[in-house]
Amino acid sequence: MARDGSRCGLAFEVLDPAPVGVAVTSGPEHRLLYTNAMYRSQFGERPRGIPLEKAFAEFTQKRYGRLFDQVYETGEPVVLTAAPSSMADHDQGEERYFTSSLSRVSLAPDVYGVLVVTTEVTEQINATQELRAIADERSRILRRYESLMRVSAEIIWVTGAEGEVIEPSPSWQRVTGQPWEEFRGQGWQEMLHPDDREPTMRAWWQAVHGGADIWERVYRLRTADGCYRHFRAQAVPIRDNGRIVEWVGTCTDIEQQVRDRRRQQVLDRATAATADLTSLSDMLGALADVIVPELADGCGVHLVTDLTSIRQVGVPFVVERLATAARTGLRRLPPYSEEHLPADNALVRAVQQRRPLLKIFPSGSPPGNLAPAEFQAWLVANDANSLLTLPVVVDGAVPAVVSAVTCGDRPPIGWDDIELLAEIFDHAHDALSNAIRFQRAQQVALALQHSLLAEPPTLPDLEITARYRASPSAAEVGGDWYDSFVLPDGVTVVAIGDVAGHDLGAAVTMSQLRNMLRALAMDRCEPPGEILTRLNLAMESLSGDVTATCALARVEKVDGGHQVHFAVAGHPPPLLVTADGGSHFLNGAVSPLLGFRHERPCVSEVLPLPPRSTLLMYTDGLVERSGEHLDLGLERLRTLAGSLAGEPIDAFCDNLLSGLPTTGLDDIAVIALRLPAET
Repeated sequence: MARDGSRCGLAFEVLDPAPVGVAVTSGPEHRLLYTNAMYRSQFGERPRGIPLEKAFAEFTQKRYGRLFDQVYETGEPVVLTAAPSSMADHDQGEERYFTSSLSRVSLAPDVYGVLVVTTEVTEQINATQELRAIADERSRILRRYESLMRVSAEIIWVTGAEGEVIEPSPSWQRVTGQPWEEFRGQGWQEMLHPDDREPTMRAWWQAVHGGADIWERVYRLRTADGCYRHFRAQAVPIRDNGRIVEWVGTCTDIEQQVRDRRRQQVLDRATAATADLTSLSDMLGALADVIVPELADGCGVHLVTDLTSIRQVGVPFVVERLATAARTGLRRLPPYSEEHLPADNALVRAVQQRRPLLKIFPSGSPPGNLAPAEFQAWLVANDANSLLTLPVVVDGAVPAVVSAVTCGDRPPIGWDDIELLAEIFDHAHDALSNAIRFQRAQQVALALQHSLLAEPPTLPDLEITARYRASPSAAEVGGDWYDSFVLPDGVTVVAIGDVAGHDLGAAVTMSQLRNMLRALAMDRCEPPGEILTRLNLAMESLSGDVTATCALARVEKVDGGHQVHFAVAGHPPPLLVTADGGSHFLNGAVSPLLGFRHERPCVSEVLPLPPRSTLLMYTDGLVERSGEHLDLGLERLRTLAGSLAGEPIDAFCDNLLSGLPTTGLDDIAVIALRLPAET
């Protein structure tokens, strides 16, 4: 083609069917000489014979003209890879991409041009950009996921198709403190509560092997502080072409929800347990059964029976244990016990301060003298780790104290538990308030009764324990009494009696009678029968018709051991329990009850006392039941006492009062003396 654009002799038509775009320009002005069909489809029909700049006037990328100049002048080819090209009138300005090569060609002697070969790669570029965008988005999602795992309140975890952890979980490590090396595989199950581990793993493997659509479980998880909290675990399978390739799950802390639900359940149970009860002791006993095992492993409820000794320095504080509870597998302490506590005891301090006292200690190692001896031994034997002493405040008074204990692996009692316990008694306040009105009258009477009864002496060779249990159905003092003292000749005396009646008059007469008996016994070291005879005569000086029963015994040292010199006036017979569990009543030395003129003096009898044997004296409330022959009650007492021969003397008395079916209509007094081992 000539410079004016006329065709040269070259047969460019052979390039028409080429699958790539081909164009040829001529001369330094780059006049368009030829375009094939593909090129025209790419860039449209262009007029020939005019400079490239004019032929492509709407072409927005001006830099291509400079490239044509460079190739034409230097003869060095240029390749443009995936270069964008925007045509103003093509596809509404949509950006397209071409890979092009520009080469100088000889068209005739001393005539040169530029050969352009183009391939459109718009689809490939768009696909690449889409893939890159997807990759970038996936990277952002992964970064967000990792950030979420680090800061989320929930635990996020991933397992393989077989249910074993395959990816680290920063949130799991943050909550549990378990590092990845221990968490991976099946190591996560070590953080589950021992009681939850087996059922949780069984449910998990069933879901994994069964291909469940969702798995959900609530279990307790040990957190980094060593405590257990409730979590709800949920997991879903990730499938590829129907095949499970992994599981993604979360663990959500629901401890507060569990506590709120448990709190309401416990309050509802406490309300139901006390709904039909009127006695304060029955109510508190029912609440103890609610506290165990829900909040504690063991529980004891004590009535504060002593209203005066707490104010007297050096005088023991007297309480009565009236109910106990223990979870399955732990030995339950006897429901009844009379306990004399020093002023620094936790229970006494709780009454004085009217606030709960919590003591936490190593499992099975409570501080010394934390509790009475029997309770202290129970704490050690059952691996106790905490003791809460909670005063029950009703209408401004403290009628009772609750002791709650946790044992073994159970976490110590916490302040949440203390608040719930306080709320239990707050909810029961009105019912307790009604019951306390009667209890207060009985409490005053009982305090008066204790003030009239002397504490047994502390002796180097003999153990003496006494118990007084007031009738729960009576609000007045009674006539039951006991006494023990040492005579000028060194002989120990034990006595027990019962004045007819159950009112203030009976209590006054009881006190007078006890004092007269002590004075008569101290004045003359006579046989017990003679002392009772003189006491019967002295009773004539008392106003009104007074009748009473009494059993009196002198425990005397003799060569090789001890003997008992005793007399009984209308009273149930003393019981002798040997160390090997043998037991029999001392049925001799029987005389009529006191308060009537006797034709003959009261008789006495002397019997040997085996080493480590126990002499028990008691009032009829321990053995009498309405409509039943007295012999049946006596036999129950003899059998039970024999089975308790090996117990410490305090536990011996407490178990008798707890283990015998009494009517609750009469007071009960007991006094027991235990001999030393043979020396």
